[in-house]
Amino acid sequence: MRQWESVSRVTGQVGYRAQLVRLARLPGPGPNSCLTVRYFLYIVYLMSRRDYLGEFEHIVVLALLRLSDRAYGVTVRQEIEVRIGREVSIGAIYTTLDRLEAKGYVKSQLGDPTPERGGRSKRFFRVTAKGIVAVNRSHRAIKTMTEGLDLVRSYS
Repeated sequence: MRQWESVSRVTGQVGYRAQLVRLARLPGPGPNSCLTVRYFLYIVYLMSRRDYLGEFEHIVVLALLRLSDRAYGVTVRQEIEVRIGREVSIGAIYTTLDRLEAKGYVKSQLGDPTPERGGRSKRFFRVTAKGIVAVNRSHRAIKTMTEGLDLVRSYS
């Protein structure tokens, strides 16, 4: 017979899980039976999921932050083109915004219908607290990786 006793401590997505396992052999009907109890303790470090933004996701989130309450697909596209000179399709913008929303990094809501859009509503986006954490984490990672590199002199 096996008896399990376990205790776990996990903080958020990253933490340690300690498990105490008690295995017991109960006395049997025979004369050579004995009681054996063993305890095993093992600790496992739990890794977080990949929370770093990809390059384009990072750019889109930064554009959303710059645009504030005026952020919807077309304005995000224009902001990226003006700021970094990168032409992007509107489909790539909306695909990325949908992916960021599925990850919980942005939220969307429909605005009021406008006559110039044939009565259709614009879908506005805003960055969530989780998105702010992710963009800061990605920003720190890039900064740390480039620290101490003389990129201009080394590769020009």
